[in-house]
Amino acid sequence: MQDISLTSTQQEVSRLSHNSKMLFDLFPDMLLIIKDDFIIEQMNSSAKTKLGDVQGRKCYQVIMGLGNPCETALCPFSCMIGDKQCGKVLERKLHDNFYVEYTYVPFEGYRQDKLILVVLRDITQKKLHELELEKYSTDIEKILREKISVLKASEQERQQLSTEINYLKKETERLADRDKMIGESNHIRVLRETIYQVAESNATILITGESGTGKELIADLIYKHSSKKKRRYLKFNCAAVSESLLESELFGYEKGAFTGASTVKKGKFEEADGGTIFLDEIGDISPKMQSSLLRVLQNGEILRVGSNHPIAINVRIIAATNINLAEAVKKGQYREDLFYRLNVINLHQVPLRERKEDIILLATSFLIKYRERFNKEVTFLPNSVVERLLAYDWPGNVRELENVIQRAVLLSRNGMISPKSLDITLKKASPVLNSDGPDSPMDKFLNLPLKKSISLFEAELISTTLKKCSGKTDNVSEQLGVAKTTLYEKMKRYGITSKGWLDE
Repeated sequence: MQDISLTSTQQEVSRLSHNSKMLFDLFPDMLLIIKDDFIIEQMNSSAKTKLGDVQGRKCYQVIMGLGNPCETALCPFSCMIGDKQCGKVLERKLHDNFYVEYTYVPFEGYRQDKLILVVLRDITQKKLHELELEKYSTDIEKILREKISVLKASEQERQQLSTEINYLKKETERLADRDKMIGESNHIRVLRETIYQVAESNATILITGESGTGKELIADLIYKHSSKKKRRYLKFNCAAVSESLLESELFGYEKGAFTGASTVKKGKFEEADGGTIFLDEIGDISPKMQSSLLRVLQNGEILRVGSNHPIAINVRIIAATNINLAEAVKKGQYREDLFYRLNVINLHQVPLRERKEDIILLATSFLIKYRERFNKEVTFLPNSVVERLLAYDWPGNVRELENVIQRAVLLSRNGMISPKSLDITLKKASPVLNSDGPDSPMDKFLNLPLKKSISLFEAELISTTLKKCSGKTDNVSEQLGVAKTTLYEKMKRYGITSKGWLDE
């Protein structure tokens, strides 16, 4: 009876053992059972397929690839000797292109021996994908760094190119300005540079000079190079409107402010808000208008006619006058405080008689302008015409010169301008200008470039006048109609001194 019972028990154990082995082999992951002496006691089918038949070998040889047991601190299976870190998931490369992650759990065998179950999962594909991704990431990072480096270099080049383009653009604009403000005299060169210097600020500018010298052209160039060049630009001639209308024109009016004021009307200052306004003939306004204009400059606000409510405005003011405002202030004809507010920056344009070296350049430009307008075939200014242009004082300045050349081109015949068509009367011809007779002093200037001819002519004119005035530069300056500073500058340029002409 006892034998039958024992046999039944053994059969049951055998059956259970067989079932356990079947389950063990059916498990998809690699399973290893390791004894406390590090020997692999059992492995399932999946483990045999991927690791080979390593049953009976040491775990540190198979898994760790070592010849000796791991140090306790490094041994993944140190939980067999009481480590509490058991169960954590580790990762390992067993051999080339074979990666596993594994975990382990200690347990007691049926003989009360200490065993450990190791579960290994093949993560080769996952790991290879990660490595490939990492490689791509590294490559991409490298490429991005290279691209960023190239972009930075490109950005530096772009900025440098942009700077160069802006510089060239400004230089091109300046060259274009030469076609508008024509002249190569020292005064014109300095005036151009000053315009470029002050244009970008919002400072009030007062342009002074005789009538016809080109004050409006200076205002136009200031606006063109200013920070407000894309904003509104209004021009207003204060002398062109009657005193009774001037205030309403500049400051506007409210409905019912006076007879006929049926609607509200904005003035020029409101229309130019945010931009620039050019006030020509500013020296001709009445004391009342001077007070109103002072409010604009001091407070940045205007009062419409018929209103007590000030309106804030932001307008850059460029003013011009042919009146000596400093003298007008001394005589009590102009408000001193308004003068100082207007005269923050003063740009003075000298009369044409003080920059005679620019006369032929100006005359030539007007010749080209009007020959195209009138469809004439005039190609040059004859020496006889040049002589008269240089000898004339030009009280009407550039405006008069333009009118004279316009008339001369219109009256030209067979492509030639006659001196008689100039419509100018010389006060007194200088001996050096007398071109009558076969031995004309002007013959020496023939067949020379125009600019060279002008320089030689100017030098001889100064030398002749110095001799005539016994070297007294005050008299020379007065006779030639130029400032002493201009005379000295020209004498220095041509290497002329007054010592040789002084009376003993």
